Formats: sequence, structure tokens, C-alpha cells
Amino acid sequence: MAQPELSAHFKSRQPSAIRIAQIKFAERQDDTEAINVAIGNVSLPMHPAMVTRLRNLGGVDSPFRDGVVKYTATKGLTETNQAFLNIIASSGFPSEGLYSQVTDGGSQAMELVIVGACGPAGSTERPLLLIDAAYTNYKAFADRVGRTTVSICRSLQENGKFSLPALDEIASVIHTHRPGAMIVIPYDNPTGHFYDWDSYHALARLCVENNLWLVSDEAYRELYYTEDQPVSVWGLNEMDVPGITGRRISIETASKVWNACGLRIGGLVTDSQEFHQRAVAESTASLCSSHIGQYIFGALAHESHTDLQTWYRCQRSYYQDMLVSFTERMRELLPGVIVSSPDASIYSVVDVRNLAKPGFDAHEFVLYCAREGKVEGNGKPLTLLTAPMAGFYSMAAGVANPGLTQMRVAYVETPERMALVPDLFAALFQQYEEHRP
Repeated sequence: MAQPELSAHFKSRQPSAIRIAQIKFAERQDDTEAINVAIGNVSLPMHPAMVTRLRNLGGVDSPFRDGVVKYTATKGLTETNQAFLNIIASSGFPSEGLYSQVTDGGSQAMELVIVGACGPAGSTERPLLLIDAAYTNYKAFADRVGRTTVSICRSLQENGKFSLPALDEIASVIHTHRPGAMIVIPYDNPTGHFYDWDSYHALARLCVENNLWLVSDEAYRELYYTEDQPVSVWGLNEMDVPGITGRRISIETASKVWNACGLRIGGLVTDSQEFHQRAVAESTASLCSSHIGQYIFGALAHESHTDLQTWYRCQRSYYQDMLVSFTERMRELLPGVIVSSPDASIYSVVDVRNLAKPGFDAHEFVLYCAREGKVEGNGKPLTLLTAPMAGFYSMAAGVANPGLTQMRVAYVETPERMALVPDLFAALFQQYEEHRP
């Protein structure tokens, strides 16, 4: 008897670049241990105020003391929304007049932005504009909801810096494809690129000139390692970017700066009342985000800006040391390797284009490491899980994908285990290159 048919969308689905290594490694039968730096699954404790609430969910002051966990309003708890606004203000940006909605992680906020700002494929409405290399889930969510994407592509230079195309090239793409929104990740995932204010202002002006929503993914706000000041869509003003008011959106999350990936609490903040109201209406079908997660994250509504700034400094110090050590060690072990400049977020891109034999495919290298590659060490043999970068680019047919020689590394293991990553990478890369024709 014939089986029910899957949709064309489901038939085309493959695991994302950030999950494929973990999935394939789980199928392995030997005793090899993996150091998993393929996904930004932060393994640090949450902010102390959040930990206190987590530990006292049944306490006398907890709303869950009687074991009852009800729906919240779709918009989310007032306290949780205030937490997002307090965090924005703690970085020195004005939060007055902003509308906040709690979402199921930053992921739901991303999907709402795509649905709300971009038109369906095949219509006269507009696609989503990405700056490649771009966080791969934007493309995945656009596919899911029947929207299209268009991209401009940064170049990874020999010195590890990602460079934007000239503004007239970006404007040409906008004029040709008429996108509805531009996604900018100021503390960039996957590249570690930090958008300075000059670049950010220029992109914002293009949005105003071409009537785009400016969507700023600020999951890693305050995680920057340069002498610059923090950058945010909420630092843009009418003096620097006339007409910017009412077209700004930020995507917020508990996952990264606050070390609460599994809490699945995010936020959609905008200065457009209509966008906010429509986004909440769209979300009523999902009822609400986790009440327990909202309560835990809501503790940050009551933290002083001084305390939060201390937290940011500690987070920056923790990651910066590992980023710098990794970059230096990689360049020492593999002369000619390109490692992205450690300027922001918790990621590095490693490009072996100067070292690999012709035909190198990062996806195949990642699968080799997950399925069979290993390096003997003290105790169990080790392998390394990274994310192939080709899935972070949206290249036109016939255009070479720069991600074919690039892998993303996330700084999510302990410092001791992260210190092993450069040597593991170098050994596995050499193994792989020796085995392939």
C-alpha cells in the first residue's frame, strides 16, 4: 500500500550546518570522544539572579509554589519584557517608546520578522536581505514560511577581516531585488565580524532610502573585543540617520550573553507600534512562551546597570582569552591558514583555502571527523565537531561558494577543552588531506 506523500518542503530538508556533525557523530560505534564546537551551546552558568530563581521554583515567593503552571499573555510577562528593556538600557541605549514581546527563543522572533516584513515567494512583495556569511537559520526559516532571500556577500581577507562590498554594490542589489528587510548581526554569527558605527550607519541609511525594515540580531550584544563602543539599532537616531524611527527591530535572546540556551526565551523589540501589535496577533496561535523560562529570565528586570555592566565585562574577558589563544595557535600550527579576526561574538571562521588540495569540501571534512577521524591522546581518542560554512552562504547558481573551504568554531567548551581544539583541528585536517586523492 502506498504511503502518504511528504510535502516538497519536507522532502528537501536536510539537517542544518550547525547540527549535522553532532547527528553523524551520534551514529558512531567506537569509543572516540568528541569536542563539539559546531553549535553555540553555551556551557556556562546563567546570571546569578536567574540561577537563584531556578533553584527556588518551589519556594514561597515563586508563582509555581503550588505546582500550577498556567499560560501567560501571548505578549509575555510584563516583568520579562521589562528585563529586555532594562538590558538594552544597561548598554547605554534609550529604551523609551520601545515595544517588547517575549518569544520562544530568538528563533521565533526571527520567524516573525520574516513573516511580518517579507512577502511570499512569487508575489510582488519583497524578499529578506542577508549579509553573507549569514546565520544559516534565517534561510531555513524563510524557506519554511515560503519567503525568499537575497544576499550580499562579504569577503574573508587574508588578514582575517571580513569586508563588506561597496555601498553602491549593496544599493544595486537592493534596487534589483526590492527586499522588505535587511538583517544585520552587529556582533556577528558566524564570522566574529564587529560592525563599527560607520558601517552600521551606512547600512541604516540604505534601509531608510529604500524603505526597508532594519532588523538587528543582537544575541551577542556586549560581546566585542575591540576598543570600540557597543553598537545597537537602538543607538541610531534621527540626527545620524534621518527617517530611521519606526523601522527598527531588534532580536533578543537569553541564550548567549546570559548563558541560557535551553531556557528558550527570546524577545522581539521594535519602535513600530503596528509591527508589535501584528506580531503579537500572529503569535496568539502559539499561545505563549514558557512561563517558567520567562520567570527565570525576568529576574534581570531588577538588576542595576552597574551589575549588568560587571557581568558583561566578565563575559568578554572569558571569551576574549580563548579567541586570541585559538587564533594564535591555529596560525602557528597551520601556516597559511586564515582565521577570522577575533573581534566579536563567540565564533571563529577557519579557512583552509591556501592549504587544502583542490576539491576540498568542508562538509565532507566535517563528516569525516564525525564518522571516523580521531586523534590518540591521554585516555580516549578524540575527534572534533565543527560546522561547515557553505550553508551560511546563499550563492547564485554557478558562483563558487567561499564556504567550501571554511569551518565555524564556537567557543562553548571549557577553556581546558578549547585549548585542545587547534591541535585537534590541525591533526584531523592533515589526516583527511592525506587520505583523499
